[in-house]
Amino acid sequence: MLYRKLLRPLLFKLPPETAHELALNALSLSLGTEAARRAASRRFGRETFGEVKRFGLSFKNPVGLAAGFDKNGVVARELAALGFGFVEVGTVTNLAQPGNPRPRLFRLPLDRALVNRQGFNNEGAAALARRLERARPDCILGVNIGKSRAVALEEATADYLASFEAVRAHADYVAVNVSSPNTPGLRELQRADLLAALLGELQRRNRELAERDARAPVPLLVKVAPDLDAGELEMIVDVARRVEVAGIIATNTTTSREGLRTPGEQVVACGEGGLSGAPLRQRSTQIIAALRRLTRGTLEIVGVGGVFKAEDAWEKICAGAGLVQLYTGFVYEGFGVARRINEGLTALLERHGLRTLDEAVGCRAEEFAAVG
Repeated sequence: MLYRKLLRPLLFKLPPETAHELALNALSLSLGTEAARRAASRRFGRETFGEVKRFGLSFKNPVGLAAGFDKNGVVARELAALGFGFVEVGTVTNLAQPGNPRPRLFRLPLDRALVNRQGFNNEGAAALARRLERARPDCILGVNIGKSRAVALEEATADYLASFEAVRAHADYVAVNVSSPNTPGLRELQRADLLAALLGELQRRNRELAERDARAPVPLLVKVAPDLDAGELEMIVDVARRVEVAGIIATNTTTSREGLRTPGEQVVACGEGGLSGAPLRQRSTQIIAALRRLTRGTLEIVGVGGVFKAEDAWEKICAGAGLVQLYTGFVYEGFGVARRINEGLTALLERHGLRTLDEAVGCRAEEFAAVG
């Protein structure tokens, strides 16, 4: 309540990227000590679930922070103290890069949305690995990797492999981002031939390194766009099964601007970029349901897109997501959002007479897949 009534109005007076940087600094300063993080965990991280087991990992709860908020892993420990069951850092690339020119992040408050064309601005995978070696969060940690902008599409596999090799020892899972609209040509990697080659090589190297180190391979997930048709989704599922990835993250941001309440001239003024937040909620839920039907529950699905409250997360779980993530919802709802969603999900389980979250996963997939 304090965030929405006092802090958010102040932050929203600043340019979005300035506010984002201020939030990262505030988290680092306020939760930089172990004592402060323990106190925050008691306030924000009250346990409401038993263990949630997904792709061989045990999550404290099913609500995670999506990639994009903490690209360089500077506040991963602090974010874990806010009650998230998992934190995904990145997207990082093998080559450090500044991203697209500013301004590149825009708010659409009438739609509870963001438009982002940051372009994988990050310090590089090796720098992230060094930081995580010193300061790893007390929760499941995912690392999201993407293609360096300077690398040609035909050399993308080697570029992803270099990032994977840099971060794998510090990640509980690795997410392969082939779906951002802000790196030219990146979404081409969702084509069957290119995706199979990329994921196949990553999985081969994953197993090779795991055997060398006498440990289990790191779960690999692939993050897909919401702007795919039924045939493209079927192809991605076929590839994912063949190379035995652990799951699919659905979805990234959308290039669509349909159905917005924000005046058209304001939307146009934002320019190109991926749209996230409430306008993406229904489409991402449809994609989750379609993936659930196609996989028949054989692949884990992480649902992301328009999650602001427990009912949004519940919808995605019922569509087929075993875990959910948020980013724009965190920007709009503040530091207590993970706790509120988890408490709400517990209440929804009780209301529906269910004992575990697994009983809810996919229970309405047919219904959501048929919508739209």
